Amino acid sequence: MSVISDPIGDYLTRIRNASRAGKRELKIPYSQIKVELTRILKQEGYIWGYEVELDGVQSSITISTKFINRTPAITGLKRISRPGLRRYVRAREIPRVLGGMGIAIISTSHGVLTGREARTQNVGGELLAFVW
Repeated sequence: MSVISDPIGDYLTRIRNASRAGKRELKIPYSQIKVELTRILKQEGYIWGYEVELDGVQSSITISTKFINRTPAITGLKRISRPGLRRYVRAREIPRVLGGMGIAIISTSHGVLTGREARTQNVGGELLAFVW
C-alpha cells in the first residue's frame, strides 16, 4: 500500500488525465476536501455530476466528466499551494484566472470557495488550485 503525500494534487491529476483520455467517468478515493472540490467543479459547470459512495473503508467519489463537441470542459488544472510550499492570500489578493475565464479554488475559514465567492465574502485562505 502506498501513501500519497499530496492527495489534492493526485485528485487534480486524475481529473486532468481522465479528461485528456476522453473518459466519461472516473473513480477517486473519498475524502471530504475532494468532495468539496468536486462540488465546486459541478457548481461552475466543469463536470456533469458526481456521486459519493460511502462503503466504510473503500469509500469513493464517481465523477462524470463533461465534454463539449468532444472537447473536455476542463482544459487546464494547476495545483498552487502544495505540501512543500503553502500559498495563502488575502481577500484583496485573490488572483483572477485567465482574466475571469477560469476559477481559483480557495480553502477558507468559511469552507472551500471559488475566488469570486471568497472576494464577495471578504475572506482569504489557502490558494489550492486554478481551473480553466
